[in-house]
Amino acid sequence: MRTLLAPLALATLLFAAPLAVPLHADAQDPQGTADYARDGVRSGEFVRLEHLLADAERRYPGRVIEVELDQDDDEYEIEILMRDGRVVELKYDARSGRLLKVEIDD
Repeated sequence: MRTLLAPLALATLLFAAPLAVPLHADAQDPQGTADYARDGVRSGEFVRLEHLLADAERRYPGRVIEVELDQDDDEYEIEILMRDGRVVELKYDARSGRLLKVEIDD
């Protein structure tokens, strides 16, 4: 199951960050993914999303345009619009925080 989240929205929900970004969730599961992620972080099973976002932005400076949590694989997908106009997608293991894959679209 995949749910699309607005940039940093999941971080806002998980960590009560001061940024207010609207959540765009799947109509069939309006809060399920956010609850799943928040519970994973609280239990210590998941790495905090803010750490993954910081790593992604350090590697590929630009603007975060999308964050997804694939609950089937427990993987975060972070998309960044880079300064040169290309989009990079980074996949992270939600449990270990390890970067699994990088794809750059031309």
